[in-house]
Amino acid sequence: MRAAIFAPKDAVRHGLSLLTEDRKGQGLLLDLPVDQNMTITDLSRVSRYGLLDRDAEAAAATDLVGQLRVKTSSIAQAVRNLSGGNQQKVVLAKWLFRGTSTLILDEPTRGVDIGARREIYQLLWMLAAAQKGIVMVSSDLPELMGMCHRIIVFSKNRIVGDVPRSEFDQERILSLAYQEYVRP
Repeated sequence: MRAAIFAPKDAVRHGLSLLTEDRKGQGLLLDLPVDQNMTITDLSRVSRYGLLDRDAEAAAATDLVGQLRVKTSSIAQAVRNLSGGNQQKVVLAKWLFRGTSTLILDEPTRGVDIGARREIYQLLWMLAAAQKGIVMVSSDLPELMGMCHRIIVFSKNRIVGDVPRSEFDQERILSLAYQEYVRP
């Protein structure tokens, strides 16, 4: 399927969602609570006649907190007060609430502890098994080799390699990434 995407709203309308590397500056509304951050991507699902249905919002957020194992004292807790890993789970939850079909993850585990990193990996495997498309952008090669089915290598703004999992080799991937681009 081809889609014309000129603005973020076009991408969202076509089922594409971005989990930005800068979750605090671009992915979350830090002073708002967990429930509002999780439902903000599709307020029509928690509204009736143009008015926010707080019970519906709370039910949706409670469900997402359970599914993603977000550690929070309450869905009313400000997202600012969550750990980095739990903040990242809230960003993921808001796009799952929207019903996204493809997630683009930019450095998805940057700034999260090892336990949260493992939980995020498990969530991503679960989403992939549920037929969600996942594109992971990372400078952490071991992370990519552990998570991906294939790695597409870019160098100087061009694709220079498409490596299937069966051919993953750190030296090969790094040599592709750092090769000198030669014009034909």
